[in-house]
Amino acid sequence: MANDPDLTVVLPVRNVESYLPDMLTSLERNAAPEFEIVVVDDGSDDATPDVVAEFAQRLPGLRTVRHDVAVGLADARNVGLDLARGRYVTFLDGDDWIAPGYLHRLVTAIDDLGCDFVRVDHVQVNDRDRVLHLAPEARRNVVLQPRTGIPPAGRRTMVDYPYAWAGVYRRELGDLLRFPSGLHTAEDRPWIWRLHREAASYAVVSLAGVYYRRSVTNSLTQIGDARQLHFLDAFALVIADVREEPELQPKALRQFLGVLAHQLGSARRFTRANRSLLRSRARDMLAELPPDDLAAALPRDARIEMLHPLLPADVRRVRAVAS
Repeated sequence: MANDPDLTVVLPVRNVESYLPDMLTSLERNAAPEFEIVVVDDGSDDATPDVVAEFAQRLPGLRTVRHDVAVGLADARNVGLDLARGRYVTFLDGDDWIAPGYLHRLVTAIDDLGCDFVRVDHVQVNDRDRVLHLAPEARRNVVLQPRTGIPPAGRRTMVDYPYAWAGVYRRELGDLLRFPSGLHTAEDRPWIWRLHREAASYAVVSLAGVYYRRSVTNSLTQIGDARQLHFLDAFALVIADVREEPELQPKALRQFLGVLAHQLGSARRFTRANRSLLRSRARDMLAELPPDDLAAALPRDARIEMLHPLLPADVRRVRAVAS
């Protein structure tokens, strides 16, 4: 329809009353008639709804959905996608903010390149520190095949840069933009893999307009409850998706083992019961992987010591012989 907006911003929020004014103020500075903002309040029990209501008077393109019971980030984003009317969609988080003019530059980039999705750089914020983080693709402003952003296994590639908010996506991609239902963390891992496996074209541009706030106290990355273990479910989906694509399996396994080692190294934040559950579930997953492929994907650094107790006996023997 002619009256449909150019861009829909999907903004899930939950208990971010302290940070949300920064994001909504930055959206106000980006506001334009051709943009719409869909805020999905996922069961906030603080003053987040009041903050949204205040800014609704200042952001005429803002629409709000409220959940009485939280469904998690993946499903909250999917609700926003269902309501989106824009030619393009971008995702943002309520505890971050964006630079003035950023949304216009996003739309201009994908319009000019004519591809399915465009990925961008971002600025990481930790207290007063600002660090530019580059998307791991050196070729800029050229249309690429998304599958080229997956291999090789031993180097950081675009599937290691899963942040949904670091880009803009053609809404016609439909189900490719949907997140796996029920995941409360690591939902962007299978999502970015599916985009790079199934979309037709993409590009990376040198645009760093998202200010990504780290070390937020109520972020799931800082909370060691059972929802953190959803990374296992996320990687189970990735590994299942590439089961029939042997050229992609080494990257998927190497990535899973790297994230697993990181989680094991940070396991003190979990309760004893969740630490036990992490190890038992990881052990079961590793036991289901082809031993030769698993042995080939093991890291060649100190991380192996955290993974070693969970490896199947035959893989440990292979490693012992190789050593």
